[in-house]
Amino acid sequence: MSQNSEGVILIGGDYNYPPYEFIDDNGEPAGYNVDLTKAIAEVMGMKVAFQMGPWSEVRKALEQGKIDALQGMISSDERKKQFDFTPAHAIIHQSVFARKGMPRISYLHQLTGKEVVVQENGIMHDYLLDNDVGAKLITVQTHADALRSLAAGKHDYALVANLPGLYLGKELGLSNIVPVGQTFQAQRYGYAVLKGREALLAQFSEGLAILKNTGRQQQIYNKWLSPLQDKGFHWQNIGKAAAIISALLLVVLGGTVIWNRMLRREVNRRSAELHIQQQQLIQADKMTSLGVLVSGVAHEINNPAGLLLLNIPTLQDAWQDAEEILEQYYQEQGGFLLAGLPYSRMRNELPQLLEDMQDGTQRIKRIVEDLKDFARQQHDDEIVAFDLNEVAEIAIRLVDNSIRKHTDHFTVEYFKPLPQVRGNAQRIEQVVINLILNACQALENRDKGVSVRTFYDPSDQKIGLEVIDQGCGIEQENLNRLIDPFFTTKREQGGTGLGLSVSSGIIQAHGGLLQFASTPGEGTRVTLLLPT
Repeated sequence: MSQNSEGVILIGGDYNYPPYEFIDDNGEPAGYNVDLTKAIAEVMGMKVAFQMGPWSEVRKALEQGKIDALQGMISSDERKKQFDFTPAHAIIHQSVFARKGMPRISYLHQLTGKEVVVQENGIMHDYLLDNDVGAKLITVQTHADALRSLAAGKHDYALVANLPGLYLGKELGLSNIVPVGQTFQAQRYGYAVLKGREALLAQFSEGLAILKNTGRQQQIYNKWLSPLQDKGFHWQNIGKAAAIISALLLVVLGGTVIWNRMLRREVNRRSAELHIQQQQLIQADKMTSLGVLVSGVAHEINNPAGLLLLNIPTLQDAWQDAEEILEQYYQEQGGFLLAGLPYSRMRNELPQLLEDMQDGTQRIKRIVEDLKDFARQQHDDEIVAFDLNEVAEIAIRLVDNSIRKHTDHFTVEYFKPLPQVRGNAQRIEQVVINLILNACQALENRDKGVSVRTFYDPSDQKIGLEVIDQGCGIEQENLNRLIDPFFTTKREQGGTGLGLSVSSGIIQAHGGLLQFASTPGEGTRVTLLLPT
C-alpha cells in the first residue's frame, strides 16, 4: 500500500500530456485530470497528493503498488486483466500526425513499412504490439518528443492522442505538422487502480458520479478541453468566416440575438436548479450499483433461508415423534445426556430452540425482501397510493442494526388509521431512512434516545412523520444550510452533504415540506409533511 499513515492517497500522472495533465510553468501539477482529482477529493473528503513523471514510469509505479491510482488511463481488454477502471470521465481519440505533404492515413494497415513514433507503454504502443500492422515502431517518453522528432524531419508518422497532439503542436509552434486523416479509436479514459483496490475505486467512482450529476465535471471539461476544440476550427480558417457572418447577423438581428440570449440564460438557470434539486442528486449511479449488489446477495441468502424454512418444520415433527420414546427411556433408565446436555433440560429447551430458528429465518427472509424493494430501480412517474405507516415500518427494519448500535431508547408511534398519499413510496422510504440514520448518528451515547411518530392534521389535509433525537443539536447558523448540496458537519466521518439535499428534493417533488428545529446540546426535531 502506498497510502501513507496520514491517509493521503498518492495519484500518478503524465508530466507532459496537456491539456489532460502536465507540469505547469510554476512546477505544479495542472490540467483537466488534476482539477478533476482535486474536485473529487473535495466532495469525498479525501486527501490526495500527486506524483507526475514520464508515462512509462508512473504506469510501472502503479503496477508495483508505489502509487494508489492513475488519474487518466485508457481502458482496454488487455489492461483490464491487471487494472480496474472507473466509469470514463473523457473519451480520447487518436490521430496520425505527419509533415505537410505526406499521404493521408485512413486505416492503420496503411502504416505498413513506415517508421511510426509512439509513446512508450501508451495505449497505441500496446495496440500496435498486439495487432502487428508491419510498421517500425519508434518509442519516446512523451507526445511532445514524438511531435518534435516528426517536425525535425525524422521518421514518417506519429501516432498520438488527438487533443494533446493539437495542443502541443500549437504550443511548440510546430507549423509543419498536421493531422492526416480523421480521428479514430475512440477510447474510454478514466481512473485506474490495481486489481483488489475495490474500496478506493468505489470512492473515485462515487465522487465522479457526484461531479457529473451536479455539472461540476462539465465545468472542468469546458475550462480545459472546449477552448482547444474551438482552436481547431481557427486552424481550418473557419474563424474568420464565422466572424464576418456573425457581424452581419448582429447588424440585421441584433435585438433578436440579445433577446434569445436572455431567454437562453433564464432557461439554463431554471433547468440547472431543477437538475440539481430533483434529479441529479439522487445519485443514480450509486443506487444502480446497490441494486445489482443487493439482487445478487438476496439470491444467495434466499436459497439457504428457503432450505431452513423447509427443513425446520421437519425437525420439529421429528422431535415430537421422538419425544415420547425418549421420555419413556428417561422414566425407565433415568437421566442421560442429549447433545452434551441433560435430557431433563433439553426436553424443555429444544422445542424453543427450533421455534427461535424458525422465527429468525422468517426475519432474514423479510429483511432480504425489504432490501430488494428498497434497491429496486423505479421511475419517477411510478405514482401509486401508499401508507406512510408501512413505509416507516420497512425503513425501521432496514436500519434496525444502526438503531441498536447507537441507542437503547428507540420508540415509535403510528397514527391509525392514516390516510393514504400518492407518490413514489420508494423515494419516501429513502427519505425516512436518511432521517433516522442522521438522528442515530447525532447521539452522543446510548442513553440518549430517538423517537419516531406519524400523525394526521385534518385541518390542513396533511399527514406527517416526525423524527426526534436527543443528540448534539445543530447551531442556528447551520440550520438554514442543512439542505444545501455538499454542506455537512460530518466531513471527517465520510459525509458528503448530499443526504438532506436529496431528501428535500424528493419531498418537494411530492408537494411536501421538510421542517427542522434544533437546540444545541438538547437535540433536533425533523418534520416531514405530505399532502393527502
